[in-house]
Order: sequence, then structure tokens, then C-alpha cells
Amino acid sequence: MTGRDGGADLAPMSEFEPVVILVRPQLAENIGATARAMANGGLFHLRLVAPRDGWPQPRAWRTASGADRILEQAGVYETVDDAVADLQRVFATCPRPRHIIKPVMTARGAAAELRVAAQRQLRTGILFGPERAGLDNEDMARADTLIRYPLNPDFMSLNLAQAVLVMAYEWYLAGEQTPERHFMTNETRIATKGEVDNFMTHLVRDLDDSGFLRNAQKRPGMIRNLRHLFARGEVTEQELRTLHGVVSELARGRAPGARLGAEPGTDTAPAPGTMPQETLPAAPATPEQKS
Repeated sequence: MTGRDGGADLAPMSEFEPVVILVRPQLAENIGATARAMANGGLFHLRLVAPRDGWPQPRAWRTASGADRILEQAGVYETVDDAVADLQRVFATCPRPRHIIKPVMTARGAAAELRVAAQRQLRTGILFGPERAGLDNEDMARADTLIRYPLNPDFMSLNLAQAVLVMAYEWYLAGEQTPERHFMTNETRIATKGEVDNFMTHLVRDLDDSGFLRNAQKRPGMIRNLRHLFARGEVTEQELRTLHGVVSELARGRAPGARLGAEPGTDTAPAPGTMPQETLPAAPATPEQKS
């Protein structure tokens, strides 16, 4: 065992997932961080072409954060030709196209293409160049498609593991079914329209009793605006129970001595020339307290 004992129980997610090929990597720490990035995106197969300091390198395990099996199973090759010999599609990351005539795709477009290739049971790989200069023209001549990340044109510098993480993320996302947006409700749930309507009935009744809706001409529009307010968002059942309690408490009116910090039987009026302190309603037995 070259690294630490344990690590994540990683295994290939698909026989036809892309192979990550690091060409002449220079730092063991970057190889370890690459394995970590691969594990994030569900990639397992790692190949190293002529690593500068040989292989294995214990320092790689220190930055792999538990992606030990990827490092343990990594293959080592002398040349790019050897590393891609059994593959049917080869992509190469390329920050600056160098007078090469080849298809160029974004990371997202390449990930979609790699997913299609996997469905067709084609073996694929992605070449990543050395940290200092990236792939040279001879390396890219072994690829059929180039990948160029659309980044800030004034600063496109990525380290090796970052470059791998971008592709690993796009690969994983291309096969993910997680909704792009969801509403987290935890222990409660989105209220039904019937529950919202029940609250509106409660609210309008007490607003009528308080005289807030005394203008008969404006009353329908005011009620409609309130209904729009609660229909516009995904109000939860818990929030409605809280609002029921708020409306009930306001309708009940403020009890003498209910000002925050006032003791029963004491004078609750603010001193002359001062602003009243914040007040809270007396604690009622509202439905929300039963939740």
C-alpha cells in the first residue's frame, strides 16, 4: 500500500467512462488532486504518461483525500501512443489552438459527446498536458477532438487538477437527473390551495371585523391583492399555521402590560420624549405551538 490505509470505496461507474490521461505530469501532489477531482465526477480510470518523478509517489496520496483506489489502479505508459492505443475516441484539452485543424468543443459539449460515445460502447480518453506548458502539437495530433474551456479571456490559467475537475463535473452533470431548481421545505411541505384559501377566509374575516376593509369599493381589489401575495410564492403549511396564529393574536388585541419587558400591573406608557420600545403580543395558545 503506497498511501494511507482506507480511503473511499471507489470503483468504475461504467465500463465505458472516459479515461483521464495525464501527459508528463510534473508534481505528485497534482496527480493526487487529479484523482480527487476524478472521484468527484464519477471517473475512475487514470493513466500517466512519463511522469517526471516516476510512479508511485507517496506525496500523491496526501492530496487525494481518500481517492486512493484511483491512484492504486493508475496505469503508467512511456508514450501518448501507448496510452491511447486501445481507445476509439480521444479528446485533448487545449487552452490555445495552435494552427491545428480539428473540431473544438467546450467542456460541456465534449461531455455530452463522451456520454453518447459511452452509450455506443466506445472507449474514450481525455488528454491533459504538463503543468507548465500543456500539450504540444505532437500530443494533440493523437486526438480527434480538442476541448477548450470558455473562461475569462484575460485570465484562463488553471492548474492540472482544476482542469480535470471541470471536465469531471461536466461529465457527471451530463448524466445527472437532479432538478436545476428545488424548494427546500425540511419537515414541512408546500401548502395546498385549499389551505391557502382557508387562511384567506380567516384573514378576510378578521380584516372585516377590524374595519380594515371598510371601503366597499376597494374591498374586492384589496382582497385580490392579498390573495396574489400568498399565491405568488410556495408558502408552506408551517408558515400558514404561523400566520393563522398572527391573525388570531392581532384580532384578540393587545393586553395591558404586554409590552416587552413590562411586568404585570406596571405602567406601560413610554417616558415623555422617548420612542416606545418594541412590543410583542402575549403568548397565545396558537396552532403553531402545537407543531
